Amino acid sequence: MKANANERRRLFARAAAMALAAGGAALLAGCVVAPLPGYGAYEPADGPLADAAPPMPQYEVVPAAPGPAYVWIGGYWAWHLGRYAWIGGRWAMPPAGHGWVPGYWRREGPGWRWRGGYWRRR
Repeated sequence: MKANANERRRLFARAAAMALAAGGAALLAGCVVAPLPGYGAYEPADGPLADAAPPMPQYEVVPAAPGPAYVWIGGYWAWHLGRYAWIGGRWAMPPAGHGWVPGYWRREGPGWRWRGGYWRRR
């Protein structure tokens, strides 16, 4: 009798683990991995118009590269909900034959317009 109870517990634990794994896979099936704004484009894109000049760029300690082919993409000030927010830099693997062109803020009329960074073919 005791062997049957242990076997039932083992079967129940296995079924529960399989149900959890299937549920997790179903949740992840709808996920989309998208590049961060300004990090994955192949063409420059204009961003929002800010009503104030951006602050000076923050100093960033650049960590060791995860591999020899990675490129450091420095942080930048983003205009979000009426104020600037710092977006920290990161390492990225460039698409084959491309180099990173950093984004920048430019004066436009009474405000400042963000021009996003992009990957340019070499």
